[in-house]
This record gives sequence, C-alpha cells and structure tokens, in this order.
Amino acid sequence: MKRWIVICLGLCAGQALAAAINTNEVLLCAPGQYTECTPDGCAPVNYAEINAPRFIKVDVKRKRMESLQGGASATSKLDHVERIDGKLILQGVEDGVKNVRDGIGYSIAIVEDTGDMVLSAASEGVSFIAFGACTNLP
Repeated sequence: MKRWIVICLGLCAGQALAAAINTNEVLLCAPGQYTECTPDGCAPVNYAEINAPRFIKVDVKRKRMESLQGGASATSKLDHVERIDGKLILQGVEDGVKNVRDGIGYSIAIVEDTGDMVLSAASEGVSFIAFGACTNLP
C-alpha cells in the first residue's frame, strides 16, 4: 500500500495553487491535508506519516501519474479518465507490494476552472481523503 500512497495521495495540492487550469496538459499537484479513516474513526495525518510525496506529475494524455520527491520517482497508470460537470475525474487501482494484501482503489476529482481537487481512496480496513489543488506545468 505504501507505493500506492506515494503515487496516489500525492495527487493532492495546496490551495495556494488554485487557478483555472488546462486539464489537457500535464498537471503538477502537491499534497494538502490528508485524513485517514478506519472503522475506529478518522484523523488528520501528515504526508510523511503515510509516505506520500510532496509533488505529483499527472499526464492525462498518457494516462499516467508520477511522484516527484527527493530525486526518486514512482509511476502509476490511470485506468479511467473522464470529464463531467466541469471536473476531470481520474480513477485507478494499485496492487502495491507483490504478495502483500495492500491493493487500493482511488478516485480523484479536479475542478477545471479552479484546479481544486479531492482524492478518495479505499483499501482493506482503511480509507484516505485529501484536499488540495493542481496547476499546469510550464
């Protein structure tokens, strides 16, 4: 699950970046506030606690996203990309570590006229939600 968290949760971006974006171009997203939920309740978590990257590059045309942190990178395929009601919806799954029950599914909504985004993800006994924003790469 840590590999997924590195790729997926980093798709959140800080509200300071919010502005109209072109979702046909490559996007840069940065982590905002994450919340982790279990059957016992929900609590805010820091990106470092869940091994999430500070920045993620989203390439909608190639249907992939890449974590950008400390010179290391990890890439994940976007299984579904769709535009609806002014939002870009990205969905996918990650198997995580081979032979470990850490697979996870995620959905990301990016508002095209502001860059605001919401990420939700679910796995066995845990879910995550994160808020933030994305912007176009120059």
